[in-house]
Amino acid sequence: MRAYLIHENDDWMPPLRRALDAAGVPYEEWFVDEGHFDVQGAPPEGVFLNRMSASSHTRGHTAGVEHTRQMLAWLERHGRRVINGRNAFELEVSKVKQHLALEQVGLRTPATRAVAGGPEALLRAAQDVPTPFVTKHNRGGKGLGVQLFRTREAFADYVRSDDLETPPAHVTLLQQYVESVDESITRCEFVDGELLYAIRSDTSEGFELCPADACRTDETCAVDGDDSLFSLREDVPAELVERYQTFLDRETIDVAGIEFIEDEQGRHWTYDVNGTTNYSPEVEEKHDLDGMAAVADLLQRELQAAAPGEHVPS
Repeated sequence: MRAYLIHENDDWMPPLRRALDAAGVPYEEWFVDEGHFDVQGAPPEGVFLNRMSASSHTRGHTAGVEHTRQMLAWLERHGRRVINGRNAFELEVSKVKQHLALEQVGLRTPATRAVAGGPEALLRAAQDVPTPFVTKHNRGGKGLGVQLFRTREAFADYVRSDDLETPPAHVTLLQQYVESVDESITRCEFVDGELLYAIRSDTSEGFELCPADACRTDETCAVDGDDSLFSLREDVPAELVERYQTFLDRETIDVAGIEFIEDEQGRHWTYDVNGTTNYSPEVEEKHDLDGMAAVADLLQRELQAAAPGEHVPS
């Protein structure tokens, strides 16, 4: 029996491969974009880790999300254990669903309006939205589509220009802009319900933040120094962590990074949940942390639980 890794971005896989090899976890990769599976057939025995990204379309893998959605239904109908299964994936590809789920456990989220349509629909929707606000893609990833508008006139100029981006799922969000106390966001990394650590990310130069992407050069990632983009944060309130754990348990999310902004009044605004976590290698090295080792350990435990004679379909 082995683990099966569902993904569409080979660049993100080396840290996980190294962790699985170090832990002695047998695995096979399923690269999911175009392809097929036998709907009437049974999947292989094993444990499946879903790392399909909401931003797969930016790498030309436009079929990946829908293909994965059908595949997860097939796997779970056959009782296979899927880490970050169907419900987690539906939240991964819809910020609207994320916000609804976050609010149900008492977490504060920014006021958000979902808009389907082009320029005229966006302009109508924005008529009574307080400024400043940001735009986002409902199915995004990597901060794609995030732009700040301090006036409706600036927004109108944008939506009537050639710069207007069409979201992959054709839903744009107009969202309350929360002013950070220090131009940063915080991301809390969880595996199997436990907080591994939190990192602070500098947003002063933009919102397209991915630890794996941004940390590829020394120039962009001088960790914990004066020019640092990412740094360890150790003062996340315990009550907030507990609410996140309640949320993850309720929504059956096994692996996730949850992001929040702290405003000048000390309030915490949660705005994003990302199940395809890519840990910052420089932060981890500096502080002797290893997120992928925790993921590998989770896979190992689940494989043991799913061994022949112990597997019980959910």
